[in-house]
Amino acid sequence: MKQKLFSKSLKVTETYKISLTRHAENDLIEIYDYIAVDSLVTASAFVLVLEEKVFSLSTMPERGPLIPENILLGTRYRHLIHGKYRIIFKVYDQTVTVLRVIHGNMLLELQSR
Repeated sequence: MKQKLFSKSLKVTETYKISLTRHAENDLIEIYDYIAVDSLVTASAFVLVLEEKVFSLSTMPERGPLIPENILLGTRYRHLIHGKYRIIFKVYDQTVTVLRVIHGNMLLELQSR
């Protein structure tokens, strides 16, 4: 009789706490306001999907690639892309901190606004 080595039901998934900086929260508000000029419904739907992407980082945040700006900034930040926007975040211990949500054409700047 063969012994089963692996169980199909075995799932080991680490979960991470999600934290948004004030800048990231403001970015989401600005994105909403920008889109809402044309359509409130579209703005709500788009920002909702962005927020879903943000909270999806609670599992496997390392799936987001390292950002090109790391070379200049000396950091190890990652990003997820949604549409024309980049969700930029860092992973430390069991926390994912979303730093910014910026247009894909913009480079990350760490200066305060």
